[in-house]
Amino acid sequence: MSREYFIGVDLGGTKILAGVFDGNLKCLITDKNKTKAALGYSGVKGRIIETIRGALHLAGIDISRVKGVGIGAPGTISKDGERVLFAPNLDWREVPLKTDIEAELGCPVWLGNDCSLATLGIHKCELDSKPNNMVCIFLGTGIGSGIIANGVILEGETQAAGEVGHMVLDTEGPVCGCGVRGCYEALASRTAIYNKIKNAVENGEQTVLVEDDGKTLTKIRSGKLRRAVEAGDKLAIKVLDETCFYTGAAIANLCNLLNPEVIVMGGGMVDQMGETMLPKIKDAAFNRIMLGAREVRIIVSKLGDDAGITGAAVLAYDNA
Repeated sequence: MSREYFIGVDLGGTKILAGVFDGNLKCLITDKNKTKAALGYSGVKGRIIETIRGALHLAGIDISRVKGVGIGAPGTISKDGERVLFAPNLDWREVPLKTDIEAELGCPVWLGNDCSLATLGIHKCELDSKPNNMVCIFLGTGIGSGIIANGVILEGETQAAGEVGHMVLDTEGPVCGCGVRGCYEALASRTAIYNKIKNAVENGEQTVLVEDDGKTLTKIRSGKLRRAVEAGDKLAIKVLDETCFYTGAAIANLCNLLNPEVIVMGGGMVDQMGETMLPKIKDAAFNRIMLGAREVRIIVSKLGDDAGITGAAVLAYDNA
C-alpha cells in the first residue's frame, strides 16, 4: 500500500527548515537552507521549494506521495489563508505564497503564522492535545507566542492574536521595533540583551562577550550567551536575570488574564539555557500570579527547533 507523507516548513528570517513527516506525524528527516531575505520574495520562494525538494530527496520520497505542505511564516496571514500580508523580517507585503508554492510543487499548501504553528505542534505532538488552555512563549531574536483556548489556536479577528512580545511591561522602557516603548520583546529578547550589553560595554563594563581587548561586541547567539553565563560573567548573568524577571512578569499577566493550564517555554534561548532560566522565571511569575490562577505549570518544550516544522505538518495533516 502506498504511504502518504506531509511536509512541514518553518520559514524564518535567517533560515528555512523543512521536515518530511509520515502519516503518524513522525518526522523522518529534515533539510535546511539560509533564507537570504535580501533576495526578495521570488528568491526566498525559490529557496523554500529547494529546501522542500532537498528534504524529499534525503528521504527518498517523490513529491507525488506528499498529501500536503504546511508553511509557518513569520508574519500575519490573510483570512483566506492565501497570502502573507506582512512579514517584517522578510520585508514582504501581500505575497501569494500559497498559490505560488502549490503551482511549483503540484500539491496542496496551507499557510499559518510560525509561532501559532509551533504552538500547535507542541500541543498536539508533544502534549497529546491534553491542555485545553495553554500559552507558548518563544524567546529568541524576538519574542513569539501562541495561545490555545478551549483546545484550539486563538487567532483573533484578523489572525493577529498572541503577540505576547508586544505586551507593554515598562512604559518608560526602551523603544521596541514596533515603535512602542517598553514592550516585553524590547526588554527580554536576545536583541534586547545585545542592546543592554552593548550599552554597558560602551560605559566601561567588562564581559567575555566582547573581542579585540574589550572593544568589539559581535552578534550574540544563544550558545555564546550560555557559555558566558557558565563562565560566571557578571554582565551576562545580570542581563539574563533581567530577561527571566520580565518573562516571569509577562507570564503572570497571561495567567491572570487567561488562566491557562500550562505555559510552555521554547525558542533558541530556552533551548540553550532552559534549566538555568526556568527556576528564575518561575520565581518571578509565582510572586505575581493571583491565587485563582496559580495551578499553572510552567515547562520547557522538548521539541526544540522542530516545533515549527511539526506544527506546520499538523496544519497540513489536519486540512488534508
